[in-house]
Amino acid sequence: MPDIIGLPPTLVIAASFIFGLLIGSFLNVVIYRLPLQLSASWRRESLDFLGMEPDPQAANINIVAPASHCPKCGTEVKPWQNIPVFSYLLLKGKCSNCATSISLQYPLIEIACALITTFVVYHYGLTSTGFLVLLFSWSLLALTGIDFNEQLLPDNITLPLLWLGLLINTHDTFASLNDAVIGAAAGYLCLWWIFWVFKLLTGKEGMGHGDFKLLAALGAWVGWQQLLLIVLLSSLVGAVVGIAMIAFLGRDKQIPIPFGPYLAAAGWITLVWGDMITGHYLSLFG
Repeated sequence: MPDIIGLPPTLVIAASFIFGLLIGSFLNVVIYRLPLQLSASWRRESLDFLGMEPDPQAANINIVAPASHCPKCGTEVKPWQNIPVFSYLLLKGKCSNCATSISLQYPLIEIACALITTFVVYHYGLTSTGFLVLLFSWSLLALTGIDFNEQLLPDNITLPLLWLGLLINTHDTFASLNDAVIGAAAGYLCLWWIFWVFKLLTGKEGMGHGDFKLLAALGAWVGWQQLLLIVLLSSLVGAVVGIAMIAFLGRDKQIPIPFGPYLAAAGWITLVWGDMITGHYLSLFG
């Protein structure tokens, strides 16, 4: 662990974990509310295009308003009921008013974010590179939750992530700017080409356009040389998980499985350990 201005490592790890829990709680809000906000915006735009008046009763929702509440009974969540993980355990995973079950997603996202945040701080220290990896990690975690729930990868996250990757690599932070630009273009075109080949052969859409943009963003961060590793890792994990869900959970084969979470996981692994994985592969088979 890099030395952080003389602070005890235990204190840094504990503070990172707690901070990660808080960020995870915010990411849960993004995961739940951003799709609702986008849906309401698209509805207003459609009505405006058709020359129709918007519904005055439609809820106006965004990331910060209204206050957190139970989606079923509308009871506002008290501050003490909004403490990451602890409140979920205290409430036994149910609304305090109507006893509606609270999704296990909330503590899982909070714990995952805390663990990832702690690892990044431990690995990179409180450096500019560490801060960038944290932004990258939190963005991918939010995209994972949204795609898992809604099969949607919002441009509001993927496109800023792409541009940020290109911007930071003007200083060769994770890849050269040339490799980053080619990575962004190749990442998009790679899945775009697969999408159209699959559609021409089967008449079906095998993935969403958001997957193109996410792989473009990952390419902008890690460079074109790592794209093959990302695609291989995400495809392997996606295939294993998909087969397991069909075999053991009885999932319908016709129900599409979101690819974004596997791309996100593969992209994160590649950013952190990509060079090491490639080096081991070349040493074994080179």
